[in-house]
Amino acid sequence: MSGPRLDFWFELASTYSYLSAARIGEVTRLAGVELRFRPFLLGPIFKAQGWKDSPFNLYPAKGRYMWRDMERLCEQYGLRFTHPSQFPRNGLLAARVACAARDEGWLPEFVDAVYRANFAEDRDIAQDDVLCDILGALGQPGADWIRRAQEPAAKERLRGSTEEAQRIGIFGAPSFTVGDELFWGNDRMGDAIAWCRTAASG
Repeated sequence: MSGPRLDFWFELASTYSYLSAARIGEVTRLAGVELRFRPFLLGPIFKAQGWKDSPFNLYPAKGRYMWRDMERLCEQYGLRFTHPSQFPRNGLLAARVACAARDEGWLPEFVDAVYRANFAEDRDIAQDDVLCDILGALGQPGADWIRRAQEPAAKERLRGSTEEAQRIGIFGAPSFTVGDELFWGNDRMGDAIAWCRTAASG
C-alpha cells in the first residue's frame, strides 16, 4: 500500500494503549490505512520530565479517574479488564520481543495478547514464561524469540524507537503519527486515522 502511513506508538505497560491495540488493526483495515506498530518505552520520557513513576501513581486523583475510565471503556468496547495487582509492570522484555519481530505478520496479535495478559488476566508480562506462553499460542517458538529479544539488534531497535519518540515530541501512550502530525491518546485514534485518509486522498 502506498501513501501516508499511520504509526502506532505504544508502551506495553500503558493502560490506554491496551484499548487502542485491541481495535486499531480492524479499524485501520476498514479505513484502508497502512499501519505500522512502534513499540517504545515511557520510562526515559518520564525521567526527562522528572518523574520516577507513572503519573497515575504520582497523582492519586488522576489514577483513580483512570482506573474507573478503563472500566467504563472496556465495557463499551467489549474488552475484558482486571485491575492489575502491579502497575506499571515492566514491559521491557516484551517490547524487545516486539522489536525483534517487527517484520512478522503475527506482531499485532502478540501485542494484543501481551496487553490482555497484563490488563485482563493480571499476569506478569516481565516473566519469560508468560511471554513464551503467548508466543506458543501464536505458533511461535517462545524460547527462540526470547533469545532474539536479548540480542543487540533488538535492544538497539527499542532504544532507537524510544529516542525517535522523544525527538518527535511524544510524551505519552498511545500516540499516533502521520508524517509530522502527532495525535495523543486512545480517544484521538479516530482523528489520526481520518487525518491519514485525508492526506492519502490529497
